[in-house]
Amino acid sequence: MENTNRLSVIATPDLRPPAHGFEGRSRHAERITPLAILPSTHQAADDSRLDHFVQRDGLLFAGTHLIVDLWHASNLDDLPVVEQALRDAADRAGATLLNVDLHHFSPNGGISGVAVLAESHISIHTWPEISYAAVDVFMCGNAQPHKAIEVLKGVFLPGMVTLAEHKRGVIL
Repeated sequence: MENTNRLSVIATPDLRPPAHGFEGRSRHAERITPLAILPSTHQAADDSRLDHFVQRDGLLFAGTHLIVDLWHASNLDDLPVVEQALRDAADRAGATLLNVDLHHFSPNGGISGVAVLAESHISIHTWPEISYAAVDVFMCGNAQPHKAIEVLKGVFLPGMVTLAEHKRGVIL
């Protein structure tokens, strides 16, 4: 396995067991044209592609998945604030919002929910009693997930943020 600098690991094809229904040789293993080295911009691989894969840093992949921890944060028990934050984050990232579904827990006031996007999702789980939120942002195509994080930081005002980035569905 090869370690990358972003807390993610890419396994070589022969070390992974085949997914159910894909026991034969993988389609991308027969690729004749190698992946091109591209500038470090977030762009859809090809406007004519229907899968909305991203081509960046010489890789072709389904999308960027950000795992974010917001510590010492505020507004974590305010349902209207959380909903608007998810809507604004999707908009800032250039994503297409399909639906927002939130649940408010009692007695602690925590909130769990998801903004379902055409490009994937933004989910949030809050623990206001310890001023912590776990956020998950996964986007494909031309959406820019890092811009969503900036919105969430502005709304929840965390004292500390940790972020891990993972490229999903890397085609080797």
